[in-house]
Amino acid sequence: MAQQKTIDLGDQSEVEVFGARVHNLKNIDVSFPRNQLVVVTGLSGSGKSSLAFDTIYAEGQRRYMETFSAYSRQFLGGMERPDVDKISGLSPVISIEQKTTSKNPRSTVGTITEIYDFLRLLYARIGEAFSYVSGKKMERMSDDEITDRILKEFEGEGIYILAPVVKGRKGHYRELFEQIRKQGYTKVRVDGEILDIAPKMQVDRYKIHDIEIVVDRILVEVNSRKRLFDSIGQALKTAKGIIKIANKENKEQFFSRYLMDAESGISYDEPQPNTFSFNSPYGACPRCDGLGYIYEIDKKIVIPDRSLSIQKGAIVPLGPSKESWTFAVLKAVAKKYDFSLTTAIEKLQEDTIDMLLFGAEEPVNLTVSYGSYGAREYNVQFQGIFKMLEEMSGKYQDDNQSLEEFRTQVVCPECEGARLKKESLHIKVDQKNIAELAEMDIVALFHWFDGIEERLSERQNIIATEIIKEIKTRIGFLLDVGLNYLTLNRSSKTLSGGEAQRIRLATQIGSQLVNVLYILDEPSIGLHQRDNERLINALKNLRDIGNSVLVVEHDKDMIMHADYVIDMGPAAGVFGGKVVAQGTPKELMKAHTLTTDYLNGTKQIHYNKEKRAGNGHTLSLKGAKGHNLKNVSIDIPLGKLVLVTGVSGSGKSSLITNTLYPILNHHFFRAKAKPLPYSKIEGLEHVDKVIEIDQSPIGRTPRSNPSTYTGVFSDIRALYVQLPEAKIRGYKPGRFSFNVKGGRCETCQGAGMKIIEMNFLPDVQVPCETCNGKRYNRETLEVRYRGKSISDVLDMSIDEAVTFFENIPSIYRKIKTLQDVGLGYITLGQSSTTLSGGEAQRVKLATELSKKDTGKTFYILDEPTTGLHFEDVNVLLGVINRLVDRGNTMMIIEHNMDMIKAADWVIDMGPEGGKEGGKVLFQGTPEDLIKHKNSETGRFLKLEM
Repeated sequence: MAQQKTIDLGDQSEVEVFGARVHNLKNIDVSFPRNQLVVVTGLSGSGKSSLAFDTIYAEGQRRYMETFSAYSRQFLGGMERPDVDKISGLSPVISIEQKTTSKNPRSTVGTITEIYDFLRLLYARIGEAFSYVSGKKMERMSDDEITDRILKEFEGEGIYILAPVVKGRKGHYRELFEQIRKQGYTKVRVDGEILDIAPKMQVDRYKIHDIEIVVDRILVEVNSRKRLFDSIGQALKTAKGIIKIANKENKEQFFSRYLMDAESGISYDEPQPNTFSFNSPYGACPRCDGLGYIYEIDKKIVIPDRSLSIQKGAIVPLGPSKESWTFAVLKAVAKKYDFSLTTAIEKLQEDTIDMLLFGAEEPVNLTVSYGSYGAREYNVQFQGIFKMLEEMSGKYQDDNQSLEEFRTQVVCPECEGARLKKESLHIKVDQKNIAELAEMDIVALFHWFDGIEERLSERQNIIATEIIKEIKTRIGFLLDVGLNYLTLNRSSKTLSGGEAQRIRLATQIGSQLVNVLYILDEPSIGLHQRDNERLINALKNLRDIGNSVLVVEHDKDMIMHADYVIDMGPAAGVFGGKVVAQGTPKELMKAHTLTTDYLNGTKQIHYNKEKRAGNGHTLSLKGAKGHNLKNVSIDIPLGKLVLVTGVSGSGKSSLITNTLYPILNHHFFRAKAKPLPYSKIEGLEHVDKVIEIDQSPIGRTPRSNPSTYTGVFSDIRALYVQLPEAKIRGYKPGRFSFNVKGGRCETCQGAGMKIIEMNFLPDVQVPCETCNGKRYNRETLEVRYRGKSISDVLDMSIDEAVTFFENIPSIYRKIKTLQDVGLGYITLGQSSTTLSGGEAQRVKLATELSKKDTGKTFYILDEPTTGLHFEDVNVLLGVINRLVDRGNTMMIIEHNMDMIKAADWVIDMGPEGGKEGGKVLFQGTPEDLIKHKNSETGRFLKLEM
């Protein structure tokens, strides 16, 4: 076998790709320089991600996997080799995508960036403990120090040296007394009283007791130091490190080898890093298990109408009165506490209602009649309606209303949202506990750590120098990528795709790797123009320490700052997949491609200079105070295109997604999600429904596709059921579904592909040999409409389908909107997993647009230009304008300057992110915004306009 020549990457200055054919790539050859910032741009769907992620990244990942032994690889699942002839000059690859934020409520910004892990280490090593009872600093002492302290404080007095063994617990403790007797002790102190230990001795098992062993009785004198020292050692050993000293007047004092408050006797375990982890039983608050919130019964949901009586069904989970055990108990309770089940709830005392819901202390007597078998008396402890229902639903699993819908999320009353147990919260560094640091935004945290060395003792500084240095650099990287407004305890499920990606970017910069190829997917998403500069500098920093950086991006600034640009095109989908231009930004500007035409101003995004008048009505939201909002009030003119702008973290999502949308959603559709706090809302009568379109993917399984998501596939199946051939055979709509038995090919279960498992090699996907990838069995495929089977329809592009179905209004309307949002190139049956982020969001947009609008619909879109090329933004703007022209209101959170120019009305938030934000800087037209002195958005808009 010929020996393979290994390529030394040091000699090769370029990464070269030959014959790439993944997805829609047309057998392309492309090369780009190593250790440079390279941008891949082009229309949405032109093959940028196919080249960067599905070819270059996939091959790098596969090569890494190949380094494992064949035995290890079988457990890791193989990596499929991308469809490419050869890639040379490839260094190890790391991809930083937007898609993978954790939905786990325990994952926070602090845990992802590992800053919180370093903080836990810092607190475990140099934290000072304070008592949660007296507030005094806790002390730990050696046996010698305890002896000296006792000699000083109790000199000349007779004392008991006690070893506490039971503290505040119920039980008879017969075995314990027997054990103490066998160890040779003769006296114990039970609840403050000294007793001789007798055989079979026990205490009242239903009362709470404190039990201490009397280890020694001694007169405290300097000559008795040796005996005192030995007895103290014996007592500390018996009571696991804690002793109690009591004199004849019952003056008591605790001493401990561990952290202890001498006044109250409470002691803490030695702090370890997991003492500060809300994901560990050693640190988490016991009430909320470290989540910071609990679910409590909400009386307003349980009793929505207080004018009804219990008999008439005022308590929703119970319903109206019926012959049941629950109502029999309620009648007995009403009799005992002297109220009637026929009285309206509003006339009952509030404590009576609480007692009904949460239980009574005293038992009630209940007589149940069994007809001819006589009656029987029961003595029942009434635990409250909720407890009873919980037990019943546990026993019967019946289909009555789930109790979850009567609970609401509230901040945990024990830790007040800090997630940790009280001991952990009373260990401090420079007067702050770890939860207070996690509450600070990154800028405030940076300032707190600035000069921390001067505020720490010499011992603390020696221990903590390295940890503090590590924390400071990591905080610095978060500031570099524009995340100054985040806090460490911000849950990662509330982060946008762009934020999550920039956090991972900061973590990667923190790791300081060299000779790596980083591949990023639109890192500028959700970033204000102002913060773009910082992001570009962070990427250049990554390049300058010796890495190659490949970025898929549409942002003009990013393209112009790149060292090298690859422009994909000429169009999208099957009409794309070629390299139309490549070179430095200067060289690129000489080429005539769609991208360069927009960059050099030959083509522009059209917008109406004339602003719409709207319908004269407004929707007013007053006094929004959630997250960082500072009592914000806004007026939204209806029937217009309204944009909400502002720097990252200024409160746009808090105001719109977390306050306004839940209010409207609850008003129109009775949704359960609670809005953030606000005072009032006016003008709801001028709107009749609300629709929100966000950035989450449309499906995570290969069976989901644009036709199933938009619902058009149901209409297509209904059409096929009406065909004469289908009627003769008695086919129902299920016959034409590839997800249920009947019409699908059972060999591949309707997937069209079969996965062949190769034990030591990557799994291979091959078309199913029975149906040849058509998903259906022969009988189903024999039913044809205009010569096409149901499988042929799924393989049609949207453009083809629009012509094919133009005579069927229900189908035509839905696929025409897919074409209108610029998705004409995808096929009806294309798997959702192969759609880009921008494509998935436009499929959602098309789904909503195809529904009949009322002319009074309120649309909320969150950065719809995500992943869109200038040309796609142009198409999208056309669709949005059509909707608004029909009288609907469109509210968009956006950073894209072309969208902002086209708005009728702009609400600008700021002035900064995080705590410095949360105010409305400006409400008005884009033309007036550019005159505003304090607006960052206005400053950049001025350059555009």
